[in-house]
Parts: sequence; C-alpha cells; structure tokens
Amino acid sequence: MYLDAFQTIILPRRPSGRFRITRLFYYVTWGPWSAVARRLKGKGAREQFYSIYGPISLLLLLVVWALVLITGFACLYNGMGSPFRDPMGGSLMASFRTDLYVSGTTLFTLGLGDVVPLSMLARAFVVMESGTGLGFVALVIGYVPVLYQAFSRREVDIALLDARAGSPPTAAELLRRHHFEGGDEALIVLLSSWERWSAEILESHISYPILCYYRSQHDNQSWLSAMVAMLDACALLVAVVEGPASRQAQLTFAMARHALIDMGHVFHQEKRAKQLLEGGTQDRLGMEGFNRLCESLGDVGIRFCGDEASTVRLHAMRKLYEPHAQAISEYLGMGLPGWVAEPNAKDQWVVINRLREQAEAVLTRNRAAAREVKKRELAQALVDEPHEH
Repeated sequence: MYLDAFQTIILPRRPSGRFRITRLFYYVTWGPWSAVARRLKGKGAREQFYSIYGPISLLLLLVVWALVLITGFACLYNGMGSPFRDPMGGSLMASFRTDLYVSGTTLFTLGLGDVVPLSMLARAFVVMESGTGLGFVALVIGYVPVLYQAFSRREVDIALLDARAGSPPTAAELLRRHHFEGGDEALIVLLSSWERWSAEILESHISYPILCYYRSQHDNQSWLSAMVAMLDACALLVAVVEGPASRQAQLTFAMARHALIDMGHVFHQEKRAKQLLEGGTQDRLGMEGFNRLCESLGDVGIRFCGDEASTVRLHAMRKLYEPHAQAISEYLGMGLPGWVAEPNAKDQWVVINRLREQAEAVLTRNRAAAREVKKRELAQALVDEPHEH
C-alpha cells in the first residue's frame, strides 16, 4: 500500500510492477464503465458519462487506499490477539470489529479513547498508524491541487487551438488559417509552443496517468485529438507542403510522437498498436480524403511538393504515430480528428472572418471612393488653373 501510494503520488516516472493497487483499481473499474458508455446512443450523453469517470475515480481511489490501510492495520492488531479493552467486546468476530474500529479511528486521528491498548506493542502500532493517517491526509491535500493544475495547463492550449485549427481541430484547417502574410512565422511559433505542450504532457501524464481520463470541457475537444491534429499538420509540413516551418515541424512531430507512444505504454496498448500497424487500422485519410485535403489546401494557394514520392513520405510518417493513436482512442473512447474540417457556418472563426472580410470590403470601397474624389478635385483644379492666370 505504501509503495503503491508512493509510486502513484510522489514517484516522478512511470510506475513499475505487475501487482499494484492503483493499476488493479483502474483495470476493474474502467472496463465496465467504458462498456456502459459505449452503449449510450447520444454523443453528448456518452461524453458526459465518460467525463464523470476521471474525477470520481480519483475520489474512489483515495477511499480504496484508506480502506486498505484500515484493514491492514486491523489485521496486524488481530494477529497480536486484539490487545484492546473494549466494553463492547466478546466474541472473535467482535474482536475483529474492535480492531477495525481502532484502526479507523486511529488512521483518521479521531482519538476517542473508548478502546484502550493493553500492550506496548499495540500502543506503538497505534502511534504509527496515527502518523500514517496524518501523512495520508497531507498527501491527499497536496495530490489533488497538483492534478488540477496540470489539467488546467493542458486545457489552455487545447482551447486556444479552437480558433487556430477548428473544433474539432484538423491539420488542413490549421494550415489554411495560417496562410497569410507573416503566417509562416506565426505557424512556427505555434508549433514551438506545441512542442513544449507535448513535453509537459509527457512529464505530467506519465507521473499522473489519471489525467488521461479527464475529458475536456467541450465535446469536440480532447488532448488526444489535439495531439493527433498537430501530428497530422507536422506530417504534412515535413512530407508534402513546402514552407519554412518544416524544420520546426520535425521537432514538434518528434516530441508529440514520443509523448503519444509513452501514453500507450502507460495503458499497456503496445500489443494493440502492433496489430493496428500490421494492417488492422482504419485508414483515416484514404485516396478520396487525400484528394479533399489537396483541394482544401489548394483553394488558399498552399504549395505542395512536386515529386511523386511525397505521398509515400506522408504514408510513412503516418505509420509512425497513427496505430498508437488509434489504440489509445479505442481504450479511452476518445475520437480521432479528421484531416479536413466539415463545413460549419457557426464556427467562430468562420463568423468572425466573414465580419472581418465585410469590414475590409467597406474600407476598400471607402478608400476607392476617397481616391475618386481626390482625382476629381485634382482634375477640377487643373481645369480651373488657367482661368485664374
């Protein structure tokens, strides 16, 4: 129990060992929970049901740890022959109930004093358990804020991606929205920030895998879809699309892929990822999707690599991460993003962009009208000038 709590809360790396209370707890609870969630028909209801699991599993895990500690110390007391004076004692079962009662009141430092230990060894164990209880409460108080701070940092960049790549995010939309004068520099900055985001995910979610179960506030967003969308965009920039952002895309791709694969190791999805790599995965792009992707990017004038091997390079890069992403998607019930966004007239970017284009059109007309007025005034001045002389 102590080792399990240490590995889960304090140890800053992926826990090792086959038998761990935390691993057993999530194995027992996540399977039935996800099975029920998959049977729900409505997407909103299904996501809502999934979103409950992360917070409630944290509370239940703390309860399990407390129960294990109480039962463990009770067994120690029972092994010493229940050395307590209890007015309600009597039978063997009553003695074990007394041991549980003493263990519970000691762990939570109630100190009622109605049951008295009769040996020095029992007193020593009571003191030891009370100290364990204080440490347990302190760990819980420190553990929960750390989790929610890491969750909050993760979600900030995911929320910012909404305006930069759509909701859900797609690689094509990310590149389209950064195709403007100075857009390459902005894209490099964005990719650099997501390289750091991936490193933070690797550090925090390996230490606290429970964060992977926490869903984003909006149904169209998730840490997995955001990471895969960035990997898609990086794969396009490296293999297909010409531009100065390809160097930073390589760095971001390497970091995000590293984080994705390590997430698969945490949930023991290596075997499933291997099966998908050998031909069991559903093609997220396909030839029809690739044609739509080229059409979408070509509409805004994004240049493609001219060689025929570009599609081969893109396929090779996709094989480096898509099987791992698909395995985690199946396990967590998180959908993967497409490559091209579906038309959505209510998208905030579309609405605001339309208003901006209308405003620019009005300004262009006003400037043209002002130039015409100046031309007429200049022409009139040239006509009137000889009469003045």
